[in-house]
Amino acid sequence: MDERNTDLQSDVCPVQGNQKESTNSRKENLFLTYLHDIVFLVAGVLLVFSLCFRVVVVSGPSMNSTLIDGDWLLLTCNTLYSEPSYGDIIVASKDVYDDGKPIIKRVIATEGQTVDVDFLEGIVYVDGTALYEPYTNTPTTLPEGVSFPLVVDPGCVFVMGDNRNSSKDSRSPEIGLIDKREILGRAIFLMFPGTDGGKVKQNFDRVGVVS
Repeated sequence: MDERNTDLQSDVCPVQGNQKESTNSRKENLFLTYLHDIVFLVAGVLLVFSLCFRVVVVSGPSMNSTLIDGDWLLLTCNTLYSEPSYGDIIVASKDVYDDGKPIIKRVIATEGQTVDVDFLEGIVYVDGTALYEPYTNTPTTLPEGVSFPLVVDPGCVFVMGDNRNSSKDSRSPEIGLIDKREILGRAIFLMFPGTDGGKVKQNFDRVGVVS
Protein backbone atom coordinates (compact mmCIF):
# COMPACT_ATOMS: atom_id res chain seq x y z
CA MET A 1 0.00 0.00 0.00
CA ASP A 2 2.73 2.44 0.92
CA GLU A 3 4.51 1.84 -2.38
CA ARG A 4 1.33 2.46 -4.38
CA ASN A 5 0.65 5.68 -2.45
CA THR A 6 4.19 6.81 -3.08
CA ASP A 7 3.80 6.17 -6.81
CA LEU A 8 0.51 8.04 -6.89
CA GLN A 9 2.00 11.04 -5.17
CA SER A 10 4.94 11.08 -7.54
CA ASP A 11 2.51 11.14 -10.46
CA VAL A 12 0.50 14.05 -9.00
CA CYS A 13 3.41 16.38 -8.22
CA PRO A 14 4.41 17.14 -11.83
CA VAL A 15 0.79 18.01 -12.64
CA GLN A 16 0.71 20.56 -9.82
CA GLY A 17 4.00 21.99 -11.07
CA ASN A 18 2.57 22.39 -14.59
CA GLN A 19 -0.48 24.16 -13.22
CA LYS A 20 1.72 26.66 -11.39
CA GLU A 21 3.77 27.26 -14.52
CA SER A 22 0.59 27.77 -16.57
CA THR A 23 -0.79 30.23 -14.00
CA ASN A 24 2.47 32.20 -13.95
CA SER A 25 2.51 32.25 -17.74
CA ARG A 26 -1.04 33.63 -17.88
CA LYS A 27 -0.13 36.32 -15.33
CA GLU A 28 2.92 37.31 -17.37
CA ASN A 29 0.88 37.49 -20.58
CA LEU A 30 -1.78 39.56 -18.83
CA PHE A 31 0.87 41.91 -17.44
CA LEU A 32 2.47 42.33 -20.86
CA THR A 33 -0.95 43.04 -22.42
CA TYR A 34 -1.70 45.70 -19.82
CA LEU A 35 1.79 47.19 -20.24
CA HIS A 36 1.35 47.29 -24.01
CA ASP A 37 -2.01 49.07 -23.67
CA ILE A 38 -0.64 51.56 -21.14
CA VAL A 39 2.35 52.40 -23.35
CA PHE A 40 0.11 53.05 -26.36
CA LEU A 41 -2.33 55.05 -24.24
CA VAL A 42 0.46 57.26 -22.87
CA ALA A 43 1.91 57.69 -26.37
CA GLY A 44 -1.52 58.70 -27.67
CA VAL A 45 -2.04 61.22 -24.88
CA LEU A 46 1.41 62.71 -25.46
CA LEU A 47 0.74 62.96 -29.20
CA VAL A 48 -2.59 64.73 -28.68
CA PHE A 49 -1.03 67.01 -26.05
CA SER A 50 1.87 67.93 -28.33
CA LEU A 51 -0.50 68.75 -31.21
CA CYS A 52 -3.04 70.71 -29.17
CA PHE A 53 -1.15 72.16 -26.22
CA ARG A 54 2.25 73.42 -25.20
CA VAL A 55 3.88 74.70 -22.04
CA VAL A 56 5.77 78.01 -21.90
CA VAL A 57 7.51 79.97 -19.17
CA VAL A 58 7.00 83.72 -18.87
CA SER A 59 10.17 85.77 -19.17
CA GLY A 60 10.36 89.45 -18.28
CA PRO A 61 8.04 92.06 -16.72
CA SER A 62 5.84 93.04 -19.67
CA MET A 63 2.71 91.27 -18.37
CA ASN A 64 3.00 92.25 -14.69
CA SER A 65 1.01 91.85 -12.63
CA THR A 66 -1.31 89.52 -14.54
CA LEU A 67 1.64 87.24 -15.23
CA ILE A 68 5.10 87.46 -13.76
CA ASP A 69 8.56 86.24 -14.65
CA GLY A 70 8.82 82.49 -14.09
CA ASP A 71 5.12 81.63 -14.44
CA TRP A 72 4.49 78.30 -16.19
CA LEU A 73 1.56 78.53 -18.63
CA LEU A 74 -0.46 76.03 -20.61
CA LEU A 75 -1.27 77.17 -24.16
CA THR A 76 -3.81 75.97 -26.66
CA CYS A 77 -1.99 75.60 -29.98
CA ASN A 78 -3.23 76.77 -33.37
CA THR A 79 -4.99 73.45 -33.94
CA LEU A 80 -7.56 74.59 -31.36
CA TYR A 81 -7.09 78.36 -31.52
CA SER A 82 -7.33 80.28 -34.77
CA GLU A 83 -9.52 83.35 -34.13
CA PRO A 84 -8.00 85.69 -31.52
CA SER A 85 -10.28 88.20 -29.87
CA TYR A 86 -9.97 91.15 -27.53
CA GLY A 87 -8.55 90.24 -24.13
CA ASP A 88 -6.90 86.99 -25.19
CA ILE A 89 -3.38 86.53 -23.86
CA ILE A 90 -1.31 85.08 -26.67
CA VAL A 91 2.23 83.91 -27.31
CA ALA A 92 3.69 84.87 -30.68
CA SER A 93 6.98 84.61 -32.49
CA LYS A 94 8.20 87.17 -35.03
CA ASP A 95 11.29 86.26 -37.01
CA VAL A 96 12.19 89.94 -37.37
CA TYR A 97 12.18 90.55 -33.61
CA ASP A 98 14.72 89.05 -31.21
CA ASP A 99 15.46 86.12 -33.54
CA GLY A 100 11.93 84.81 -33.17
CA LYS A 101 12.01 84.52 -29.39
CA PRO A 102 8.40 84.06 -28.17
CA ILE A 103 6.66 87.08 -26.68
CA ILE A 104 3.52 87.09 -24.56
CA LYS A 105 0.99 89.92 -24.91
CA ARG A 106 -2.72 90.73 -24.71
CA VAL A 107 -4.86 91.19 -27.81
CA ILE A 108 -6.23 94.74 -27.86
CA ALA A 109 -7.75 94.92 -31.35
CA THR A 110 -8.34 92.64 -34.32
CA GLU A 111 -8.40 93.14 -38.08
CA GLY A 112 -10.31 96.17 -39.34
CA GLN A 113 -10.51 97.86 -35.94
CA THR A 114 -9.01 101.29 -35.31
CA VAL A 115 -6.66 101.76 -32.36
CA ASP A 116 -5.90 105.17 -30.89
CA VAL A 117 -3.99 106.09 -27.73
CA ASP A 118 -4.13 109.22 -25.62
CA PHE A 119 -0.65 109.06 -24.15
CA LEU A 120 -1.24 112.09 -21.92
CA GLU A 121 -4.23 110.48 -20.20
CA GLY A 122 -2.96 106.92 -20.68
CA ILE A 123 -6.19 105.79 -22.33
CA VAL A 124 -6.52 103.30 -25.20
CA TYR A 125 -9.41 103.63 -27.67
CA VAL A 126 -10.69 100.97 -30.06
CA ASP A 127 -13.14 102.14 -32.72
CA GLY A 128 -13.57 105.36 -30.74
CA THR A 129 -14.47 103.68 -27.45
CA ALA A 130 -12.21 103.98 -24.42
CA LEU A 131 -11.21 100.57 -23.15
CA TYR A 132 -11.85 99.56 -19.56
CA GLU A 133 -8.54 97.94 -18.64
CA PRO A 134 -8.43 96.83 -14.99
CA TYR A 135 -5.72 94.32 -15.92
CA THR A 136 -3.08 96.97 -16.64
CA ASN A 137 -0.27 97.53 -14.17
CA THR A 138 0.45 101.05 -15.47
CA PRO A 139 -1.45 103.49 -17.73
CA THR A 140 -0.52 103.62 -21.41
CA THR A 141 1.65 106.74 -21.36
CA LEU A 142 4.69 105.49 -23.26
CA PRO A 143 4.73 105.93 -27.06
CA GLU A 144 7.14 103.63 -28.86
CA GLY A 145 7.20 105.02 -32.39
CA VAL A 146 4.04 103.81 -34.14
CA SER A 147 1.67 106.56 -35.29
CA PHE A 148 -1.95 106.59 -34.16
CA PRO A 149 -4.77 106.21 -35.00
CA LEU A 150 -3.95 102.89 -36.63
CA VAL A 151 -6.20 100.49 -38.52
CA VAL A 152 -5.35 96.84 -37.93
CA ASP A 153 -4.48 95.06 -41.17
CA PRO A 154 -6.42 91.99 -42.36
CA GLY A 155 -5.19 88.77 -40.75
CA CYS A 156 -3.45 90.67 -37.95
CA VAL A 157 -3.95 91.71 -34.33
CA PHE A 158 -2.72 94.64 -32.26
CA VAL A 159 -1.21 93.56 -28.92
CA MET A 160 0.16 95.20 -25.79
CA GLY A 161 1.60 94.02 -22.50
CA ASP A 162 -0.35 94.65 -19.31
CA ASN A 163 2.65 96.43 -17.79
CA ARG A 164 2.33 99.19 -20.36
CA ASN A 165 5.43 101.21 -19.53
CA SER A 166 7.66 98.13 -19.42
CA SER A 167 6.46 96.37 -22.53
CA LYS A 168 7.66 96.45 -26.11
CA ASP A 169 4.64 95.55 -28.23
CA SER A 170 2.58 96.71 -31.21
CA ARG A 171 3.31 100.34 -30.29
CA SER A 172 6.87 99.68 -31.45
CA PRO A 173 7.85 99.45 -35.15
CA GLU A 174 10.17 96.59 -34.13
CA ILE A 175 7.15 94.42 -33.40
CA GLY A 176 4.16 96.17 -34.95
CA LEU A 177 1.06 94.18 -35.79
CA ILE A 178 1.08 90.44 -35.16
CA ASP A 179 0.10 88.26 -38.10
CA LYS A 180 -2.24 85.51 -36.90
CA ARG A 181 0.13 83.00 -38.50
CA GLU A 182 2.80 84.16 -36.03
CA ILE A 183 0.65 83.26 -33.03
CA LEU A 184 1.83 80.10 -31.29
CA GLY A 185 -1.19 79.79 -29.01
CA ARG A 186 -3.39 81.26 -26.33
CA ALA A 187 -2.52 81.12 -22.63
CA ILE A 188 -5.36 79.37 -20.83
CA PHE A 189 -4.01 78.10 -17.52
CA LEU A 190 -1.33 79.12 -15.03
CA MET A 191 0.19 75.81 -13.97
CA PHE A 192 3.00 76.89 -11.67
CA PRO A 193 3.59 80.36 -10.22
CA GLY A 194 6.86 82.21 -10.69
CA THR A 195 8.69 84.49 -8.30
CA ASP A 196 9.39 87.46 -10.62
CA GLY A 197 13.10 86.80 -10.43
CA GLY A 198 12.98 86.19 -6.68
CA LYS A 199 11.17 89.46 -5.91
CA VAL A 200 8.04 87.76 -4.59
CA LYS A 201 7.16 84.48 -2.91
CA GLN A 202 5.43 81.80 -4.91
CA ASN A 203 1.68 82.25 -4.55
CA PHE A 204 -0.11 79.04 -5.43
CA ASP A 205 -3.45 80.82 -5.10
CA ARG A 206 -2.64 82.26 -8.54
CA VAL A 207 -2.80 78.81 -10.15
CA GLY A 208 -5.82 78.63 -12.39
CA VAL A 209 -7.43 80.00 -15.53
CA VAL A 210 -5.59 82.90 -17.17
CA SER A 211 -7.67 85.98 -17.95
